[in-house]
Amino acid sequence: MIPFPRRGLYAVTDPRLLAPTGLVNAVEAAILGGAVVVQYRDKVNDRARRHRQADALLGVCRRYAVPLIINDDLQLAAAVGADGIHLGRDDAPVKLARKRLGPTAIVGVSCYNQAARAFEAQADGADYVAFGRFFASSTKPAAVQSSPEMLREVAPRLSVPIVVIGGITPENGASLLQAGADLLAVVGGLFETADPRVPATKFARLFA
Repeated sequence: MIPFPRRGLYAVTDPRLLAPTGLVNAVEAAILGGAVVVQYRDKVNDRARRHRQADALLGVCRRYAVPLIINDDLQLAAAVGADGIHLGRDDAPVKLARKRLGPTAIVGVSCYNQAARAFEAQADGADYVAFGRFFASSTKPAAVQSSPEMLREVAPRLSVPIVVIGGITPENGASLLQAGADLLAVVGGLFETADPRVPATKFARLFA
C-alpha cells in the first residue's frame, strides 16, 4: 500500500464530468500536474463497470506511486486492491474498514462541518479526516457548509492530515491552507476542464 501524503492536491473523480473512455487519461493528466492522491467516486449502480474503471485507475496510480482511494465501496476497494477507502456517515465504521482492508490501508472519513466526528474518527484510527463544503460547489451544491473559522479551531487538535473540499480553486485554496488544511480535494476544478493538468499545476504551486 502507498502511504497517504501529508500535503498536496487530492483529485476526486465524478462520472458526470468524465466520459468512461476519458477517465484514465484525465486522471493521469491530473497526476502529471501534481495530484498526490486520487479518489475514485462513482455512485452509478454498475458494479462491473466500476470494477473495470477502478482497476484501470489503480494501474495509473501505481505507475506514478500515487495512492488510489475508493469512495464508500468497501467491497470494491478490497476486490481491486486499492490503497484505501473514504467513508461517509452512512458507510462502514473505521474499525470494520481497517479489519477488511488490512493495517496498512488508508482510511479517510468525511466529517462535513462536525469537529466531534473528526475527533472520533481520529481516535478510531482514521488516517485522515475531511471537512466541507467550504465554497459554492457545482458537483455537491446541497452539501453542508463548513467554514475556515471552524478549521482554525480544530486543526491544532488533530494529528491526522486534514482534507478540505467544496468549490476549491487555485485562487481560494490558499486561504484554507492558511486556516489549517493539509490537502485540497478538488472535483470540478480539475475535471470540468479540457486538460486537468493545467489546473492541477496551479493547485500544486500552492504547496511549493
